[in-house]
Amino acid sequence: QVQLVESGGGLVQAGGSLRLSCAASGRTFGMYAMGWFRQAPGKEREFVAAITWNGGSTDYADNVKGRFTISRDNAKYTLYLQMNSLKPEDTGVYYCAGASKRWIPVRSDYRYWGQGTQVTVSS
Repeated sequence: QVQLVESGGGLVQAGGSLRLSCAASGRTFGMYAMGWFRQAPGKEREFVAAITWNGGSTDYADNVKGRFTISRDNAKYTLYLQMNSLKPEDTGVYYCAGASKRWIPVRSDYRYWGQGTQVTVSS
């Protein structure tokens, strides 16, 4: 069983930056793809970014491309999301997720979820 714990959320002004981290338990972290999702109030959870098991390939939602960067450090069992040029519409709870495959996953491939960290972007 993999446990995921997010951190790094907070309140930031529009145009600012935040770096989210996701600490994973278990030695299997480096074997599988990971992703970030977010959920705004009253909306469904949506995909933000994904990264393959070795960090060799990434995928982003269109509305964060060029502003967000996903990365991972397998030696530290940690996933990151660097968020720059933040907008009020980026507000939401951000979730780290672990997939059951090595390559870029589809939604149904994600098996493990963290509890989330709140990101609030003020205008």
